[in-house]
Parts: sequence; C-alpha cells; structure tokens
Amino acid sequence: MNGGRRGVRGFLARWRGRDIELKTPGELDAMRSAGALVARTLAAVVEAAKAGVSTGELDALAEQTIRDGGAVPSFLGYHGYPASICASVNEQIVHGIPAATQVLADGDLISVDCGAILDGWHGDAAVTIPIGAVSAADLALSAACEESLHAGIAAVLPGGRLTDISHAVQVAAEAAGERDGVRYGIVAEYGGHGIGTSMHMDPFLPNYGDPGQGPQLVPGMALAVEPMLTAGDPETRELDDGWTVVTADGSRAVHWEHSVAITDDGPRILTLP
Repeated sequence: MNGGRRGVRGFLARWRGRDIELKTPGELDAMRSAGALVARTLAAVVEAAKAGVSTGELDALAEQTIRDGGAVPSFLGYHGYPASICASVNEQIVHGIPAATQVLADGDLISVDCGAILDGWHGDAAVTIPIGAVSAADLALSAACEESLHAGIAAVLPGGRLTDISHAVQVAAEAAGERDGVRYGIVAEYGGHGIGTSMHMDPFLPNYGDPGQGPQLVPGMALAVEPMLTAGDPETRELDDGWTVVTADGSRAVHWEHSVAITDDGPRILTLP
C-alpha cells in the first residue's frame, strides 16, 4: 500500500523527511524476515491468480499465508481498509478492494499490494499479474513499470538524495515508453514512503522529479519504492468506496513495489523471496 499524497502541506512535510526512522543492522534483519513473508505471500497469490478466481479468494489466501507465518496483515483495518491485500484490476491503479463478486477473466491485469507485520516490523511489496492471454501492450506496460522499480532501487545509495530515486524511476519509464512507442503515464498523486515500525513513514517518495533534492540517504533508512504507470493519461480519480483509485481515462494501470534498505554496501531489497 502506498503513501498517497494528501494535501500540499502533508506532502511537503513528508517529502522533507523531518522524522526519518533509522534502523540498526539487526532491525533491518527483522524487516527482512517480514519482507520474506510478504514475498512468500505474493508468490502464493501469483500461483492462485487465474481466470475464474475471485479477488476475494486471493485476499483470503493472503491473509492465511501471513497468519501462518506468525504475522498479521498490515493493511487489514488500516484507516478502516477492509482487506489484507489491495487487488487492483485493469484500470484500477491502487487500493482496489478484493471481493467475492470480482472474478478474474482471461486478459485481465491485476496489481496485488501486500503488507505484513512480523515482530513489530513491516514489509510491503506489490506485483502485477497477467491473467491468461494478456495483450502485448499490457505486458509491455507491466515490464516498463518493473524496470522503473529496479532503476529506482539502483539509486537507493548512501550519500545520495531522495529524488535521485524519483529521477531514476522517471528516466526508466520514459526510456521504456520511447522503446515501446508509447507515452506511459507516471502517476503523480501516489508514491513510495518510508517503512519500518509503521507502514507509512517519512519521507514521501515521488515517482518523478529532478535529482539531488530532498533528504540525504543514509544507512539505516528503509523505503518502499513503488512506481505506478498507466497506458494513457496519468490523471486519477477515486471511486465512491473511498479507496479504489482508477485512471480517469479508463486506460490500464500497473504497480510494482519493493521495500528497500539503504546500507553501506548499497541497496538491500527486503521483500525478495
């Protein structure tokens, strides 16, 4: 689940990172345990996500996997959110609410965002899953977003600045669009965030911008890096459920995310399998 931008003042305070939590190496190891469980949960969801399966079934599977791992879902009950994963299908960008009535069909794209709390530490990651025979354009969109994620992760370096990550995501998304002959939309209203003893912490991490700005990156920080791309216009709107964010023009959207620690040896991805 991402740290959406809610008002200019909130955005500025979070972006400046006035209260960034630093972790010890042992605490990052604890976060790695939480992240590994998130990865295991997402792997189970990827395996189960097929045409004819409901997003409600995927949510139940995720919750059971998290609880079997000795953790609790980060999302369930968060500001009233009613599920353990976000399941965003097709034009849904983020925060899609799973339901028994939402049954996946051949050709769908579903972005699944998952978080777990293990021994007081949070892990948070997201993947986009193609269902059955998905169009080449949709596969290219998802690949572009995943490439942008890894470009951002590569910029999670000690001594750098927060927007070095933002700029790396933007450059990779634009390069993928040029390669694919498409102008991918980079969603501006939502982005990454600090993570640790809470799911959403300072700083807010935009997915575009000039490099060299924002807080300096130092060992012990942990960030959720999570680009969201659209196949059309990046403008968004929120549905009446108060959670689900969709593309304003109805174009397809994708979302990829990892939790990443800054270390003296470079980025450490905490949510790998």
